Amino acid sequence: QVQLVESGGGLVQPGGSLRLSCAASGSIFSINTMGWYRQAPGKQRELVATITSGGTTNYQDSAKGRFTISRDNAKNTVYLQMNSLEPEDTAVYYCNADVRRTGDIRYRAYWGQGTQVTVSS
Repeated sequence: QVQLVESGGGLVQPGGSLRLSCAASGSIFSINTMGWYRQAPGKQRELVATITSGGTTNYQDSAKGRFTISRDNAKNTVYLQMNSLEPEDTAVYYCNADVRRTGDIRYRAYWGQGTQVTVSS
């Protein structure tokens, strides 16, 4: 089994910052791309940012210049530093990872349980 556990969400005022973390654990052989997605009430889940095992990043346009994704491969952990937060960033943020389990030959997508981020004054 593979588990992804997110942390770091909460309530923050507009213009504030938060840092999300997501740690993968279990019978992991390797992890390819890791990423963050979010889902606001009444909306579909959308990509925020992704990062490959080699460090190549990709951002949704609204996240560029404000959010930074990074990862620690030794800890199987991905981070999302969010600055200049806006009310429109309010959503449940989900961690995603493409994981190859020990003894498996395929990469499979795993999701965390989500962490709430609320931006409000």
